[in-house]
Amino acid sequence: MAGRLREPQLSVSSSPIGCSLPRAACGACLAAPSPVSSGRKPEAADTVKLSVAYSPCPNDTFMFHGVAAGAVCRGGIQPEVHLADVETLNRLAMEGRYDVTKLSFHAWLLVRERYELCAAGAALGFGCGPVLVAARDIGREEIPRCRIAVPGELTTAHLLLRLWAPRAREKLFVRYDRVMDLVAAGRADVGAVIHEGRFTYRQAGLRLVADLGQWWQEQTALPIPLGGIAVRRSLGARLCREVEAMLRESIEAALARPERTREYMRQHAREMDEAVLAEHVQTFVNDYSLDLGEQGRRAVAKLEELARAAGIIG
Repeated sequence: MAGRLREPQLSVSSSPIGCSLPRAACGACLAAPSPVSSGRKPEAADTVKLSVAYSPCPNDTFMFHGVAAGAVCRGGIQPEVHLADVETLNRLAMEGRYDVTKLSFHAWLLVRERYELCAAGAALGFGCGPVLVAARDIGREEIPRCRIAVPGELTTAHLLLRLWAPRAREKLFVRYDRVMDLVAAGRADVGAVIHEGRFTYRQAGLRLVADLGQWWQEQTALPIPLGGIAVRRSLGARLCREVEAMLRESIEAALARPERTREYMRQHAREMDEAVLAEHVQTFVNDYSLDLGEQGRRAVAKLEELARAAGIIG
């Protein structure tokens, strides 16, 4: 088990997806940290501009802080940063929108011929999976009759739900930060909760129905593969390795000086409580984030095996 660690679609725009405002007029654009000088600035001939997309969740902004700030530089890569929720990134990966992208492992299994999986940057581990929550006690046998709010059709949460409850049919696919509100309002009977919601659903008056991460661990004895970073294969093997090394360097810098990442995380986080942010990072940023390793790759392979056996992917 990995232990917890301490705390090209090329363009010149740095704006988020769909943003047409000048950077100085866009609050989301201004949320990116100021560049920090690090070593020799590549000459124009050396520079490779790459679109780099990840989610606003604390584990991603923690890991990518050094990349966004310009504090790490490898192979002349000049990143153009975009932030969006993971299901949006999953959908855009299906289109091949970004050179480097965060995506759910469910989505990666569908685009693996186009994108190579990075060994660095994964959200994978023990005790960190999606949870199913409800406003009342609900047994597993009731799930096929329930309306379930799901944070995206291509998320790993949805794939795990289909494996755990294959007869569940009535689903509402919504953005991840709407799931608990729909359950609390009675518009959904059950919600599949990811990200910060894993730590805050009880504060919203909701009850645990099932921990899908715990179920996965009991079934496989492997860490649960939630999401990873993928690089467009057409960039070539050398550049893919440079991206991986750059991200690993950014993660190592964040682990060494976590206080430097806090403002960037707070600018994008849905949950502002400092303790929740810290718990989120400690849960989702671990040894597997630095390197998937053999066990991490076996976990991804097991997810694919189970999804194929269930007819979820072809």
